Amino acid sequence: MVRKTRINLFTVSIVLICIGIIMIYSSSSIYAWERYGDSFYFLKRHLVFLIAGLLFTFLSMIIDYHLFRKYARILFWVAFILLVLVLIPGLGREVSGARRWFRFRYISFQPSEFANLALIIYIADFICRKGEQIKTLFKGFIPPICALGGISVLILLQPDLGTVIALGSVVLIMLYISNVQSKYILSLILCSLPVVYILVFSVPYRRARILAFLNPWFDPKGSGFQIIQSQIAIGSGGLFGVGLGHSQQKLFYLPAAHTDFIFSIIGEELGLLGTLGVIALFMIFIREGLKIIKNSQDKFGYFLALGLVLMISLKAIVNIGVSCGVFPTKGLPLPFISYGGSSLIFDMVSLGILINIARSGEYP
Repeated sequence: MVRKTRINLFTVSIVLICIGIIMIYSSSSIYAWERYGDSFYFLKRHLVFLIAGLLFTFLSMIIDYHLFRKYARILFWVAFILLVLVLIPGLGREVSGARRWFRFRYISFQPSEFANLALIIYIADFICRKGEQIKTLFKGFIPPICALGGISVLILLQPDLGTVIALGSVVLIMLYISNVQSKYILSLILCSLPVVYILVFSVPYRRARILAFLNPWFDPKGSGFQIIQSQIAIGSGGLFGVGLGHSQQKLFYLPAAHTDFIFSIIGEELGLLGTLGVIALFMIFIREGLKIIKNSQDKFGYFLALGLVLMISLKAIVNIGVSCGVFPTKGLPLPFISYGGSSLIFDMVSLGILINIARSGEYP
């Protein structure tokens, strides 16, 4: 039974990756030709990251996943240092006012993606180490929140509020399931609301995104442009779509068509059936992930699998919700499908760890 779960999870992920390869080329080829003179520009880079991702997936599948617990603190501090270094001018690469990447010749690396994985590993290890002390305030709740706070502040300085909210949600759910007292988590959430309000409405582009979410037609050529074009793309697809490669919105209407809004292009080219197919695949992924969590043989594997499934699921839900206009615009990629080197690699590493945990729970 567990072996079947492992095979199903791997198969679903491979199908999502294959959809990503096709849709990245379809959504980016004309833009790549216009900007770089090579219609395969983004596809070739994506394939390079995919090969690297497959290598890291294989490694994360064959090593004992308990090694992640052994080096949990080291991974956390490496992530912390990388997030500091990326903020230093000359080391971190700035794009459109955001300093989130290291650039090595033709390869970019986003340390916040590594920080997501490192913090999940650290929190899973912390929960295991503390045992019953996890229910206390000073020994069980405040330390992981301080770790989350330190990582979050550095990511906010990039700035990247969407990643902070997603990561914070995953950590709080992990702590809640570990029997941290609900009153501590509720108090933290209530105290965080004014901070989130200030972070959103004190920054013009974030405030514009919220206002565009509430009424995109108030500024259809400005802050509401992405949401409107995304909904036009999905609506134009109808039931069966306009056909693979025949999207009109990718012709410089919909920004980030191969990254944040690739789901919209799927909706336009493959129609309602295509989008429902992608959603069904993610639902299967979540179902199989829950089975792995349930059958985990130890506490560390349980919480590590929980954190990884939560992170991938949340990113998928938010990305699809943003494309449909259900959530305000956020820069979270669609796992396994969107173009984006670091996110693809660490999603695949997460997949490898999940398969590793599932294999440890196999029985004859």
